[in-house]
Amino acid sequence: MPAILNHASGSANPATSSSALWAYLEPALDHIIKSPVNDPNGKAPAIDFHLYAGIHSACYNYFTAQSEATNSTSSPSAKNVASGTDVYHYLDKYFADTVRDISLGSPQDDSTLIHYIVPCFNRFSAGAQSANRLLNYVNRHYVKRAVDEDKGWLRLNDVLESVARTITIDDTRDKISQRLREKRADELKKWGFEQGHSTDQAAFAEACAEAASPLDRVIPVSSLAHRRFRTEFIEPLLAAPKMNGKSKGKHKIPKGSAPSRPKGRLARAVKELLESDTIDEVTRSYLISGLSKALQTVGIRSDNPLRKKIDKHCTSLPQPARSAVHTPC
Repeated sequence: MPAILNHASGSANPATSSSALWAYLEPALDHIIKSPVNDPNGKAPAIDFHLYAGIHSACYNYFTAQSEATNSTSSPSAKNVASGTDVYHYLDKYFADTVRDISLGSPQDDSTLIHYIVPCFNRFSAGAQSANRLLNYVNRHYVKRAVDEDKGWLRLNDVLESVARTITIDDTRDKISQRLREKRADELKKWGFEQGHSTDQAAFAEACAEAASPLDRVIPVSSLAHRRFRTEFIEPLLAAPKMNGKSKGKHKIPKGSAPSRPKGRLARAVKELLESDTIDEVTRSYLISGLSKALQTVGIRSDNPLRKKIDKHCTSLPQPARSAVHTPC
């Protein structure tokens, strides 16, 4: 697909307000995240270089102007708007709405659900990573500052109790900081990171932890997108339908179903995929490996029963089959 051409921002300077900046950003995001692609690796389509540079400049000018406004006002509400929170909320809502649209397009038949999820996630994830690069200044200015202000995925309150149990009155600030770093390392181990792994592996583990964080935590743009894929699509599929006949869900389990039957819709789809005799092994391996990677990336924890079942199956696959191949949605 050809790169999207630079679009005019009208008479409004995109750096003058959050609404003007968003009007400038949204068409580019639509192109790199929503446009259909034919690339077998799910690569997001490019945008025109001049538009790319224009967005970088607009973000820089906007955040610079808002920082100056923050320093010149004493109003807490004005400082909140000036800090860039409004643009971050625009992004969060955009990703949430986009994923809801993806979810609405999912098939009702459990047997084809994973066939739908894997390529759609690969396409969305590629777009999210492209958006992360495009909006690097949002990460550098807003997200980094929020993390420095203890608003990131791992906060002092999350580790204070465990650290408080081990510190003594003689501990220096450096020792306390070291123990906080150790706590962070322990959290990353839950996402597959071990001492000696590469910086890329460390970054991936942290991105998974970010995506697993509550909605009030400020995280980078790509993780923000993946977190919404979890909350708006995957978690509803993991939820068990009500069994008392009062559920309005269209995928409610009928009364009289066997107690051992998987309850969540995604669990039923995985069971059907693994037990199907109409799916060849190459396709089965691709789908189950792709789903495993998607669940990890969007922040489904390793102790989740379904993820444990999927990961156990994946360990029995040949090594090449364990990496999901990106295909277009």
